[in-house]
Amino acid sequence: MSHDSTAAPDTAARKLSGRRRKEIVAVLLFSGGPIFESSIPLSVFGVDRQDAGVPRYRLLVCAGEEGPLRTTGGLELTAPHGLEAISRAGTVVVPAWRSITSPPPQEALDALRRAHEEGARIVGLCTGAFVLAAAGLLDGRPATTHWMYAPTLAKRYPSVHVDPRELFVDDGDVLTSAGTAAGIDLCLHIVRTDHGSEAAGALARRLVVPPRRSGGQERYLDRSLPEEIGADPLAEVVAWALEHLHEQFDVETLAARAYMSRRTFDRRFRSLTGSAPLQWLITQRVLQAQRLLETSDYSVDEVAGRCGFRSPVALRGHFRRQLGSSPAAYRAAYRARRPQGDRQGDGEGGAATAPAATAAGGQTPSAGPPPGPLPADGGVPYQSRRTPSGPVGSPATHSLASASSDNGREYVPSRASVPGQRSAT
Repeated sequence: MSHDSTAAPDTAARKLSGRRRKEIVAVLLFSGGPIFESSIPLSVFGVDRQDAGVPRYRLLVCAGEEGPLRTTGGLELTAPHGLEAISRAGTVVVPAWRSITSPPPQEALDALRRAHEEGARIVGLCTGAFVLAAAGLLDGRPATTHWMYAPTLAKRYPSVHVDPRELFVDDGDVLTSAGTAAGIDLCLHIVRTDHGSEAAGALARRLVVPPRRSGGQERYLDRSLPEEIGADPLAEVVAWALEHLHEQFDVETLAARAYMSRRTFDRRFRSLTGSAPLQWLITQRVLQAQRLLETSDYSVDEVAGRCGFRSPVALRGHFRRQLGSSPAAYRAAYRARRPQGDRQGDGEGGAATAPAATAAGGQTPSAGPPPGPLPADGGVPYQSRRTPSGPVGSPATHSLASASSDNGREYVPSRASVPGQRSAT
């Protein structure tokens, strides 16, 4: 799923300066960038596919720094243009950045700021979001990046509203995507925005990829927390929570164990992890349910109780929202795809140590934050909204509203949505 706020009047009304052309796409490369991510915009915008009905872009490959650019496997690239060529582009893409811990070159950041000021559309794929953030272009905006780096982005740039659930985020004149394949999703979205669904569909067929993927990064999220939390006092509370998932407790319980108010605990937890503690807790319960479904013969009702859910209804709702299937269907699909010899460990009360399962559809999910803040007792998700004073609902930034428990209601987004694209006000 993507977040799309292109309708926002402050971004939609921007005009390109006279020297820039909408059809020109500049791709900014740096030494040390991975070749896969770097090649995505080159393939999408640099290959002439007019015979297939795909409008042609004019591609400018620009070096973001001096010298040959070294990439994956020790390859050396020589870009035909420098930073000066960005001044002609209507779209500037930063496909990746070599290190989330080192600052990008100041000259490149200045060029990106000028391009944005002159109305260019700025795009960051995967870790390219760190370059956009360093340039100040994500301040006060929703953004995403690879789920593994989202906590670091949220911690390093607290004014950025990081949402690690999304495949990509379109905020009008600034767009970001998750890792690797999500860069293709965002580039297809750009073609769709510029030239319509038919052109994007034709390009997708050429690339042999879906024209629009549903869902988000949540099924790929890892259960671990950033390494830096290990030295923080909250680490003990987190460890206790993971050891007692079979018990019914809520975030207030965790805050009390940390000797903090709920508000302080929420803020501290977010600053360390980029995720709201409520969402993190539900994610851990669903992950535990996955493991029990994979490695034991407990009924769904028993699994719900052993994962701290107040009812099987609560488990089913959260499980479906995070993994796209019911617990029973997940177990059946997992066992059907496993070799017969690997099923000997399954049994009543089997150890919950199996790797992440393969769900229906051939994907390998690891549960992640649900589409919205959810009550730990299994209630329905809150509706989230973006307001002038608050960010888009996300693990780092959701605002919480009231919810009722186990009432069977379906999740209803506060904005119209279609697979692969979430509209925002």
